[in-house]
Amino acid sequence: MKNSEQEYRLEMTGISKSFGVVSVLKNVNLKVKSGEIHALLGENGAGKSTLIKILSGVHQKDAGKVVLNGEEITPKNTHEGQVLGINVVYQELSLVNDLSVAENIYLHKLGASKSWMNWKGLIHDAQELLDSLDFKIDASAKVKDLSIVQKQVVEIAKAISEDTKILVLDEPTTVFDPNDVKKLFQILFKLRDQGVSIIYISHHLDEIFKIADTVTVLRDGVDTGSMPISDTDKDGVIHLMIGRELKDLYPLRDIKIGEVPIFQVKNLTAKNTMVHDVSFNVKPGEVLGIAGLGGSGRTETAKLIFGADKKKSGTLILEGKEIKTNSPVDAAGYQIGFVSEDRKEEGVFLPLSIRRNISVTSFKSISSKLGFINVENEYKKVLGLIEKLNIKTPNSEVNVKNLSGGNQQKVALAKWLSIDSKVIFIDEPTRGVDVGAKIEIYNLINEVAKKGVGVVVISSDMPEIMGISDRILVMHEGTFYGELTKDQFSEENILRYSIGEPLKQYN
Repeated sequence: MKNSEQEYRLEMTGISKSFGVVSVLKNVNLKVKSGEIHALLGENGAGKSTLIKILSGVHQKDAGKVVLNGEEITPKNTHEGQVLGINVVYQELSLVNDLSVAENIYLHKLGASKSWMNWKGLIHDAQELLDSLDFKIDASAKVKDLSIVQKQVVEIAKAISEDTKILVLDEPTTVFDPNDVKKLFQILFKLRDQGVSIIYISHHLDEIFKIADTVTVLRDGVDTGSMPISDTDKDGVIHLMIGRELKDLYPLRDIKIGEVPIFQVKNLTAKNTMVHDVSFNVKPGEVLGIAGLGGSGRTETAKLIFGADKKKSGTLILEGKEIKTNSPVDAAGYQIGFVSEDRKEEGVFLPLSIRRNISVTSFKSISSKLGFINVENEYKKVLGLIEKLNIKTPNSEVNVKNLSGGNQQKVALAKWLSIDSKVIFIDEPTRGVDVGAKIEIYNLINEVAKKGVGVVVISSDMPEIMGISDRILVMHEGTFYGELTKDQFSEENILRYSIGEPLKQYN
């Protein structure tokens, strides 16, 4: 810890909160020192978000006390929280797409002055702030033209543009590649050295042990432990999070992989993106991993195959026959599934029920010859998938927006399993998902592969992609640079191919 002006800058003691008859927080304590990075961990639904929303003024506590710099505070809304120096960067981005980066960063200043706005100065200040973060982003660009990683950086810049005393980051690196993660950590270390208190929420335990000074764990609305990070290890943290020992995070791959590819891509080139000359194949029962740095073209390749982006040239072959996927409807018709990395925008329909989300891809199979939906067949299929995927819900009519991130991801997967996909692309399968749900998703991927489906997994999490894949292809600047077999899996080899370097040769 770099700053010890006082024992604790923030003390949340005895915090309790219920929504109706559901008790979400029960007598929770969180104490954060000045100039420390404090990890707040727990499975989805453990109460982390509710605790942070009480701190920032989104929710009001039922009981307990919040003390900041020795004075009790009760922010009634986020504006009052920000005035007190509490800024939260949520996993769900809150930027205004049609405004510029500079306008988003200094949104709180727009309209604050009765005189003319100094737009040149605004853009200059925003550019200086972005440059200090070591990310190449044009302050005058429209937010809608940025990548997800760039948008996340703008959210962080927006938070630290004010007089921040407590900075809360909720899953900040879910879309970052290893190089971007390192740059973010350097920013956070700098802020910590300046005395900012950082509450860091992440499901990436490796990150926690690289960056955190202290860790507090929540389980089912109760704090199960708080300690210096040096006093525990990954197994200890996981035990506090899920109440049981973790044997194997990644399931054993004991599946017979077919000899003949179920799906082939030949010389695929995009019309509007950097993807060019992409060729690969996936076999029945195989889990093929696709790795690479952010911006290398991984997601764009999947969207191109799925028909969401326009192709310039190339051939797709499914079960030995050439197919055309000019739209996602075409791809779904060929039983090709795609689970997007942007779950909330492209993976699920948040305002709709679980049933409607799962059924959206399978209307043909649950409808009569006259086009009417067979409700009995629909419910049978949906309830079967809810049970199989262990989606935690009282019934199928719950809106997806009310589910945890892990359960939303299961719904996104379920809609493609409902059409018995032959090939399924899964982009960032466990982004923003807790440890317990990760294991369930990995087991599900294994089960899907067992049925002879060709599974293609895109992931920025190197331990994950090595843990679940049979083979890994690595992208660099829009095309595949290299292939790794199981015996070649290592973070060093993935990184080498990611930056366009050959593997080291060992005697």
